Amino acid sequence: MLRDDINNAVKEAMKAKDERKLSTLRMVNSTIKNADIDARGQGKPPLSDADLLGVLQKMIKQRQEAVELYDKGGRAELAKQEREEIAVISAYLPKQMSEDEVKKAIADAIGETGAAGMKDMGKVIAVLRAKYAGQMDFGKASGLVKAALSG
Repeated sequence: MLRDDINNAVKEAMKAKDERKLSTLRMVNSTIKNADIDARGQGKPPLSDADLLGVLQKMIKQRQEAVELYDKGGRAELAKQEREEIAVISAYLPKQMSEDEVKKAIADAIGETGAAGMKDMGKVIAVLRAKYAGQMDFGKASGLVKAALSG
């Protein structure tokens, strides 16, 4: 379904002659195809929508790192281009959870798994990934899980 949305957006961008959106969406399609090829090489089926969300998040993270570097290097025009790409890619991600929602989801996951200490952190993260793929930053979430389990 996500693939269809992206392909339809490519057509719309072509009709609207929106070059930035068109090039970004083509790059997204290319990245998705490469990920599918990698998966097929490992004997896995094509990526699901949940897997695609991870690919899109990785692309956004790469662009955020590039923005930082461009800003430090005084390359405002390149940083602006990367921010525009982030905006286009972000449109295909589900709404991100607020910090309070993330904390509640962590508390629920801890209760669901019966996690008692740091040794159970992997179980809690696995539950969160299964339920909330694409909706939370798991880098930040793992810190919150660690704090909840150790305190």
